Amino acid sequence: MLWLLRHAEARDGVPDDARPLTERGLDQARATGLALRRLGIRLDACLSSPKLRAVQTAQLTCEPLGVSVTSVVALSGEPFDVHELTAGLGDVLLVGHDPSFTLTLHDLTGAQARIHKGGLAGVKKGELLVLMRPSEIAAIAAAGQTGQAGHEGAASEVGDLV
Repeated sequence: MLWLLRHAEARDGVPDDARPLTERGLDQARATGLALRRLGIRLDACLSSPKLRAVQTAQLTCEPLGVSVTSVVALSGEPFDVHELTAGLGDVLLVGHDPSFTLTLHDLTGAQARIHKGGLAGVKKGELLVLMRPSEIAAIAAAGQTGQAGHEGAASEVGDLV
């Protein structure tokens, strides 16, 4: 399974490579890791753009999954060869930027879909199985916590897909 995670919300500023996540972005990245863990997703690898906002997103997402993050220049925002990049890696999470992620998603699946900042797509054998906005990821992350009854079913349904 290939997971595409667009970096979470980042501060504006220059230089572009050094833009950190906002507080909201930090929360989005943490929620993604928790949601993936709640869904029972296991990753063999995580590759990230070396830009600060992507690295922070990747590290916070992968921390609860026990996966280390490897920075890869090819994910810096330009088009990349996803098959070459992920060859032999198994289930992998790529963390990067648009427009390259939207283009990659289209190339892999034919889908005309946009990955929002902090959004996640899951692709298996050319089929788009999962496409979530940060709000949907947060709902899964919150499943089972006090006052969040009712989200457990949604989490297990997504987990069953992958």
